[in-house]
Amino acid sequence: MALPNIFNKDITEKVIQRIDNLKVDTQPNWGKMNVSEMLAHCNVTYEMVYENKHPKPNFFMKVMMKSFVKKIVTSETPYKHNAQTAPAFKIKNSRNFETEKIRLIGYINKTQKLGASNFDNKESHSFGKLSVNEWNNMFYKHLDHHLNQFGV
Repeated sequence: MALPNIFNKDITEKVIQRIDNLKVDTQPNWGKMNVSEMLAHCNVTYEMVYENKHPKPNFFMKVMMKSFVKKIVTSETPYKHNAQTAPAFKIKNSRNFETEKIRLIGYINKTQKLGASNFDNKESHSFGKLSVNEWNNMFYKHLDHHLNQFGV
């Protein structure tokens, strides 16, 4: 079953409505992150696309990521609860809820406005070139997983 298309404005708006339902004290249904850390964690995906703040994996790590992690991240299969988090996605310091929320909504809107064609065969940070469907699955699945984690 295909995941909702994050490049579609209606889907983007629904995801943003879910984010807007979060409060600074929203508690997770599972996991160790608080809501501010979760928003910062979700921002990392977009930082890897739009900013140059995360070092790219070396050749060996990229081969490993493409061989063992890419399918987990880009397929339609939902993530398991409490799955291992990649080191770059671990939030190690406290974050401001409103700041992280505004950043995430900005990234989601930017991605939608750029559109699917911008991501067709675009090089990813860790997995090489991805199809539009793989980009969509990566973006949507990760957001949906964490929004479900916080009950929205």
